[in-house]
Amino acid sequence: MQYDESSIELIRETLLVTLKIAVPLLVSGMLIGLFISLIQSITSIQDQTLTFVPKIVGVIAVAILLLPWIIGSIVVFTAEMLQLF
Repeated sequence: MQYDESSIELIRETLLVTLKIAVPLLVSGMLIGLFISLIQSITSIQDQTLTFVPKIVGVIAVAILLLPWIIGSIVVFTAEMLQLF
């Protein structure tokens, strides 16, 4: 099968923008989970809900802090895609 090079570039750019937006949220969740796991191992508290709530709160807080940047990235990407048409 032959694919149009512009279609492949469009998909590539879409995936890169998605990763650029998702990575800070995923890293914050991972770091919060690591910190909570460290505290749980030190204190020997093994409650499953103890990791769930701080991760959600942390990821939401990071999302709120990065919201202007996220919206800006999506707007720039959308403008570039609309210029192609």
